[in-house]
Amino acid sequence: MDLRIFTEPQQGATYDTLLSVAKATEDLGFDAFFRSDHYLRMGSADGLPGPTDAWITLAGLARETKRIRLGTLMTAGTFRLPGVLAIQVAQVDQMSGGRVELGLGAGWFEEEHKAYGIPFPKEKFARLEEQLAIVTGLWATEVGKTFSYEGDYYQLTDSPALPKPAQAKVPVLIGGHGASRTPRLAGQYADEFNMPFASIEDSERQFGRVRAAAEEAGRRGDDLVYSNALVVCVGRDDAEVARRAAAIGREVDELKTNGLAGSPAEVVDKIGRYQAVGSQRIYLQVLDLDDLDHLELISAQVQSHLS
Repeated sequence: MDLRIFTEPQQGATYDTLLSVAKATEDLGFDAFFRSDHYLRMGSADGLPGPTDAWITLAGLARETKRIRLGTLMTAGTFRLPGVLAIQVAQVDQMSGGRVELGLGAGWFEEEHKAYGIPFPKEKFARLEEQLAIVTGLWATEVGKTFSYEGDYYQLTDSPALPKPAQAKVPVLIGGHGASRTPRLAGQYADEFNMPFASIEDSERQFGRVRAAAEEAGRRGDDLVYSNALVVCVGRDDAEVARRAAAIGREVDELKTNGLAGSPAEVVDKIGRYQAVGSQRIYLQVLDLDDLDHLELISAQVQSHLS
């Protein structure tokens, strides 16, 4: 079971804060550092000092880290043209020495689009399908050959399909709760399917749908990695759990129901139940980015029991 650290910087974080978390992620033996791709805070957070761009952040971290994987859950398809995105991700992959992964989603948060003048189209999912075809098609085109694409939303003519990533294949992550279109896209394009903030029962159902879709697309269900993203709040005792829950504005009982919360033993047990239904990787949503002791505790008393 891989444990990855997943951050939500739109809630309020500087690049230097993210760098500290990424370095702790590497030093403490976690598998990867991932971040969301949002430009506006959600809920009651003040969002100060303001948003950071996901791929600019990852470019910086690519040069400041050596081992951990780096990626997005999920890059919003509404934010970037697919040809530009393919260039950006390939460049950051080169900068990291081949450690980048691309989570790509349709985009959903209309308010941030209004706040920064980003178009918010109605046909987001159909656009996402074309974006996946273009990004993966550009990377797969042999050097010296060109790539063209004629879609309803995007057209590319004789693209040199450069630059190439350092990796032969940048892993592509697709996720979501949709019962039909999401599994179909994952079955066709994804190297990993991520089920965000879902129960064990819902995860098991969705993993089954994705496996069936992969087989329908001519792949094996086991060709994909299956993962979950869950908020984490671990404490050495009840008081520490309560303190960490209060720091992120959540209730302990709610966190225990909907995430990974409680003592290290409780969290290890719940991760085991996700593993039993097919989850191979957990993205730990860490919401208090100043609490590096939290990461140390998870590394020492959760991760060590899952290795």
